Amino acid sequence: MNDWKCYLCGHTEFTERDGQVRDAPALKILQCAHCGLVTLSSLSHIQAGFYEESNMHGSNVVPMEVWLRDTDWDDQRRVDMLKPMLANKNVLDFGCGAGGFLSKAQFLSNSMVGIELERRVREFWAGKICIHSDLDDAGGGFDLITAFHVIEHLADPVAMLQALAGKLSKNGRMVVEVPSSEDALLTLYSSSAFQRFTYWSQHLFLFNAQTLQDLAERAGLRVISVQQYQRYPLSNHLHWLSQGKPGGHQKWNFLDNVELNQAYANTLAAIGKCDTLIAHLEQVS
Repeated sequence: MNDWKCYLCGHTEFTERDGQVRDAPALKILQCAHCGLVTLSSLSHIQAGFYEESNMHGSNVVPMEVWLRDTDWDDQRRVDMLKPMLANKNVLDFGCGAGGFLSKAQFLSNSMVGIELERRVREFWAGKICIHSDLDDAGGGFDLITAFHVIEHLADPVAMLQALAGKLSKNGRMVVEVPSSEDALLTLYSSSAFQRFTYWSQHLFLFNAQTLQDLAERAGLRVISVQQYQRYPLSNHLHWLSQGKPGGHQKWNFLDNVELNQAYANTLAAIGKCDTLIAHLEQVS
């Protein structure tokens, strides 16, 4: 890897992170020694047509109804989070996945458009929700553009953020949500089981708060905020640390309550160790 160069800052020195890519163990997990961007040692395994044909799911392509059910909690969380920004607005959801956020948010917004490469998603919602495969077909003038766990899949996220910025209305806002490279299970607790599970060949990059801000600024956007958010509760973390397996938020949910989980999330946020980052961005005036 003598020719490796950081996508974000251009520096050539890196360290290797502990763990492995769960579905492609030959790939290395690299962290730029200068800016901290985490990336895979190669991005060439994602070929044209990969996402269109549902390859994201591997050999386990679940029915659309199951996918929507499994992601409903995240869809509802995002609608609740953005409700004030959705009201009577023109909204674009880029990389809309199963379409659950669109299906919920359409009743609050003035108009709702999705972009999704996966063909079966567009076929499932045909005649119900407007979903395109190409950003160029979506029009423009959007008051809100969302991208939930999408840009880490892209080989050139700067170019895509620039393209999305061109679709914003004059005072439009972009909300980008990504998994955090500083997740407590990775960097605080150093759970070897989690380090062998969470890295995925389709996550070409992982960002921390600073590299996400740097990415947005390289794309010519103004960063309003980068927020720490904890999706998974304490029960999930305890299960990883004790059993070395996922699913603790379901198997050990008797440990959870609102006050405990909020206190834990607040503590992780204060030290920058949440599992998720949410950036609010706008065009530079």
